[in-house]
Amino acid sequence: MRRVRGFTLIEVLVALAIVAIGMAAVLGALNSSANSVSYLRDKTFAQWVGLNQIATLRVSGQMTPTGNSDGNTDFAGRTWHWRREVVATQVPGVVRIDVKVRPADIKADEDNGWFTTVSGIQGDAVGVPNGYLPDWGSQKLPGFPSGQARGQPGTPGALPGGIGTPGGIGTPGGVESPGVTGSGGIGVQGDLGNPAAPNTPPPPPSDQPPSPDSEQ
Repeated sequence: MRRVRGFTLIEVLVALAIVAIGMAAVLGALNSSANSVSYLRDKTFAQWVGLNQIATLRVSGQMTPTGNSDGNTDFAGRTWHWRREVVATQVPGVVRIDVKVRPADIKADEDNGWFTTVSGIQGDAVGVPNGYLPDWGSQKLPGFPSGQARGQPGTPGALPGGIGTPGGIGTPGGVESPGVTGSGGIGVQGDLGNPAAPNTPPPPPSDQPPSPDSEQ
């Protein structure tokens, strides 16, 4: 009988080591991906917190004094710590607001650990209107006289196919137009108001002989 040889203990251990190294690499990649998603989520929430702080200052109706301040706020089921820096600009009545945000459970100094920084401006200067009102004029289609709209009733020269085009109602070739063929209108030759319609039967022949005056 033929003898079949199996794996040795060393070969099994080497195979298990290769599988363990591969699984460790896969788990590390998954963990890094999960941490990246969590960080991006927290950074997005931090940006929203900063934007809310700037929007609250703008709608308050009062100018924000220059200087630094900080505080905590609750958002998305979590507490966030923010620091606000207000500085004056070169434009009178306009200040710049920088808001830094991070989770409140992260302990760091005033220069590190911030997830995001949102900037905005606030001012009390209002521009005086100069009273200029542009004259927009009347809308006009190219190639047509001014003041004629598309499909305006009874307007000669409007766009083809609209009411009031040549052959339409009230235009040449319309109702009661003698002997004129309109362009797609109601009054074609032989229609209403045409005294010489082609469907009129000819007069019956007369039995009387023609008079001598008519032969001359």
